[in-house]
Formats: sequence, structure tokens, C-alpha cells
Amino acid sequence: MLDNSFREEIISGWGRSLFSKSKIYLPSNKSQIEEIIFDSPSKNIIARGMGRSYGNPAQRNLGAVINLKLFNHISIDYDQLKVTVGGGVTLDDLLKKIVPNGFFIPVSPGTRFVTVGGAIAADVHGKNHHVDGSFCDFVDYIKLIDGTGKQITLSPYDSETSKYFWATCGGMGLTGLIIEAKFSLISIKTSLMNVVSERIDDLETLMYKMKENDLKYKYNVAWIDSLNANGRGVITSGEHALEDEINDYFSKEKLNLLKYDPKAIANTPNLFPGGVLNNLTVKIFNEAWFRKVPKNGKNSFDTISSFFHPLDGVKNWNKIYGPKGFLQYQFVVPDSAAYLISRTLYELRKIGAPSFLTVLKRFGNSNQGYLSFPMKGWTLAADVPISTSGLFAVLNDLDQEISEVGGKLYL
Repeated sequence: MLDNSFREEIISGWGRSLFSKSKIYLPSNKSQIEEIIFDSPSKNIIARGMGRSYGNPAQRNLGAVINLKLFNHISIDYDQLKVTVGGGVTLDDLLKKIVPNGFFIPVSPGTRFVTVGGAIAADVHGKNHHVDGSFCDFVDYIKLIDGTGKQITLSPYDSETSKYFWATCGGMGLTGLIIEAKFSLISIKTSLMNVVSERIDDLETLMYKMKENDLKYKYNVAWIDSLNANGRGVITSGEHALEDEINDYFSKEKLNLLKYDPKAIANTPNLFPGGVLNNLTVKIFNEAWFRKVPKNGKNSFDTISSFFHPLDGVKNWNKIYGPKGFLQYQFVVPDSAAYLISRTLYELRKIGAPSFLTVLKRFGNSNQGYLSFPMKGWTLAADVPISTSGLFAVLNDLDQEISEVGGKLYL
């Protein structure tokens, strides 16, 4: 009999809005996972990584939660540009190993504090979807333990398992527990990003410029001032910086071109006075964020961490939304329904929903994942306090409109 003791914990997602009392298991091998499954006749089980999903997909009230952080092995084949990792490996741990050796992950979400298992379960996307697609487009195989306790290997290249592979990608853990995956890496020459930033005074011009930049840059994203009626914002586009570019720019300095040292640089109270987000503090923050980019734009070199994971530099930033927590409302609509971007911003402004992190991106073509979120078109993400009066009535109406035009909500 294996020792499969558990501890009871009150847990939530990153949004801190829904809490549950769960039995937390910490297995170190697949045999222990099998026994947990066999000992749970209700199969009321879910996997959990870093708990960075905004909602509640990685928690089970009065059920079993299997934390896979001990499945943390990493094996890198630099010649083949491939890495094999345990499902509990975080992107943070992986990047610390690969970036100093001149490699990067093909798709990065907005935080490095997620596990590979979680990245596959959500089929995460980044600023380069319009060029490269989402995370699962680079996965060679997944090792999974299903609801019967059986280990299976899924591959998009295997006719017998490909449909289960694509059910797992974006499937939010519904097909089983991901204990291992193999996926591609990309080669980089430096750990800096060559970045172009431009501030735009209205939403229509911003969206037109984003389409233009899609054709010129691998990475492309826009921040929108959620409280501004014109929908002003800042477009940030970039590429991995080349060695010659760095040497030309820093001609008098000797740099470690592959240095990677991400650090938290602030705590929540330093970002918002009193540590609480409201319309006043968001207005002040948004004005500063917009004005930090000159009228004529800005060219700069940013670190990988500041470009891809800016909020990771702020400890516990999820607490600024107050004790009731927040939700992230993210949807995608086809180009023909681009008007829903401005409509959503208007409806959130109308109810006074403060969001200092409102992000607009463009997606390329979708993959074969049945529940995978990205599809060709526009995607908007807004973090909104749960305490906002009238929030859910507005979101329910928007849900209906998004559904009617063939759009999707991010699980």
C-alpha cells in the first residue's frame, strides 16, 4: 500500500473569487496517481499546477486535487531543439535552464509561473499567435493518466491517438492528468527583445495599426486605456534581438548577451496607493502608462521577462482587486465582428468596471483542438473586480452576442 495521504486546504484560482475545500495530494510517481484514482470511486479529481488560472478549473470542492509539482524532470536535446519535461515543470524553471543556452519556448503566455501541464490543458497563446499559433502546435507527445488509472501516450502524428491529443489540448484537464510532454524550442541569439512601442489616440486607428504590425513583427500586442472613451492605447511589437543589433546599441558596454535573471521589482502597494484598485487609481495608472511612450513612438531593448511577463515583476498583483477578487473576461471574435471590441469596452466603462490590464491581440488560424480557445480574429482580455455592480448582467448579454457571431470565451 502506497502512502497517499492528503491534506485539506482552502484553495482558489488566481482571481481569488471562488474558494473550495479540497483534498490535496502530492504524488511523486505514476503508481501513486493510479492508487489515488482507484481509491476515489466518484472520480471527483482534477490536476493542479501553479493555480494561475483566473477561475476555478484547478480546484474541486470536497474533491481530490492532485498537485503534480514533483513531476519536474527536464531533459533537453539542444541539437534537435526539443525538450521533454514532467507535467509539473514550470515555465519559470525551464526558462532559467534554456535562455542562458540560447533557446526559448515557442509560445509564451503572460506569466512564466505556469506548469507545462497547465499550458497544454489551456492550450495557452502568446503575442505571436498570428504567426506561430498556440502552445499545443509545438507538442510532439503527451503522456497522460486517464480516469481509469491507465497511462497513455498521445501524439498529433499518431492516427490512433491524435483525436485524444487534440481533446487534451485546451481540454482543461477533462481527459486526465498530464505527467509528461515533449515539445519544440526555438533558437535565440540574445536574451533581449528589440521592441517598438507606439501610442495611439483612438481605438479604430489602433486596430488598423495592429493589422499592419501583424505583417511586420513576430510579436504584437496592444494595451487599451479601459476608462478612455476614445479607446486610446499603446501598441507594443517586437522581435528577438540579434547580436549585431545589441552591439550597435550598446557599443561601449560588454554585455552577457544571454543573461537571464528575472526578479520581482515591486509589491502591490507600490503599484496602487493603499494596494486597492478603483477608478481613481486606474485612471492615474492608465495616464502614466499611456504617457510613458512618446508621441513619436519609442524603440528600445527589453529583457525577455519584462516583455513577455511584465506582471511577474509585481508580487501578489492579484490582491489589488480587493477581498472579493476578480475575473478575467477574455473572448475572441472573427474579424467580421470586430465591433464587439468597442462595444465591450463601452459596456464595462458604463458600469464603472476598473481594469488596468486590458489587452488586445490578433489571432491567426485555429488548430484542431476541440476546446482550444484561439481562432482567427480579435481577442480582448479585461481583468475586472467581482464587486463591480451589475457586472454579471452585462457579461451575460455580451456572452450572448459573442456566441451569436461565432466567437468564444476563454475557459
